[in-house]
Amino acid sequence: MAMARALFPSQYLCVNKTNNTAQIRSKRSIQVSCISSNQEDLLSRRQTSYNHADEFGLQVKVEEKKVSSFNGNEHIFDEGVFEVSNINAFGQSFRDYNAESERQKSVEEFYRVQHINQTYDYVTKMRKEYGKVLLHQSFGELPQWAVVGDTFPLGCAFDESIVHHKYFKENPDINNIIYNTKNGVYEQGCGLNKVVMSWGHDDYMYLVAKENGTTLPYAALFVIRYHSFYALHKSGAYTHLMNEEDKENIKWLNIFNKYDLYSKSNVRIDVEKVKPYYLSLIQKYFPKTLRW
Repeated sequence: MAMARALFPSQYLCVNKTNNTAQIRSKRSIQVSCISSNQEDLLSRRQTSYNHADEFGLQVKVEEKKVSSFNGNEHIFDEGVFEVSNINAFGQSFRDYNAESERQKSVEEFYRVQHINQTYDYVTKMRKEYGKVLLHQSFGELPQWAVVGDTFPLGCAFDESIVHHKYFKENPDINNIIYNTKNGVYEQGCGLNKVVMSWGHDDYMYLVAKENGTTLPYAALFVIRYHSFYALHKSGAYTHLMNEEDKENIKWLNIFNKYDLYSKSNVRIDVEKVKPYYLSLIQKYFPKTLRW
């Protein structure tokens, strides 16, 4: 599939590994059947390791990798290949995530009380945004449009509910008959875990959590992985690809969304006061040292 052929909206990317260089490229040889996402390859592109300390005092092991040069002003790609970039395009996308800050104290407290026995859901909120470290120089410095934004399935018809749908006319997948059917290369009810999604911080943080042996239940990982899949949980598209487990997990995603996008506030909180609570939850579900 030609996964990176549009002007700038979101991302149409999955990850492969070629000659030790991280590439986000098309999958033109996918068989017409349920396929398993191979995005786990992302975590295999590593070389030298060094340590950072995150804001909560956790030891975070960041692993450097070689990246290829890329013109940050070019948003149309031939052959569906995107080399991980050294250039960060802050402010270039349609959604500015830099504007986000700590959430209003009353909202945090309301959420905590409502879900007092569901601490993993609270951790999910904190951790799901960590995938945006891909914007940072130490993590590849991908341009903002390649990290944030709505995600959607590849290998089947692009639903009209996808943000900036009109730009898909620049994507050569539009000319592929198979990719423009309802099921595309998938079987109905195959399950979202077998669907290749456009690349973003969602899948990255899902892979980080999974590969580091998090004790979060699968429902929480589902929320992390699909919280930007708005065509599904906001517009009801692509439900024909879901299996029974997906149908159960999306109930948790719908609850989670009440406290996600557009629920932030510029009102600052006392970080030192709430830090012990957040830290205790993170330590409950994640090891102290993380491989990124």
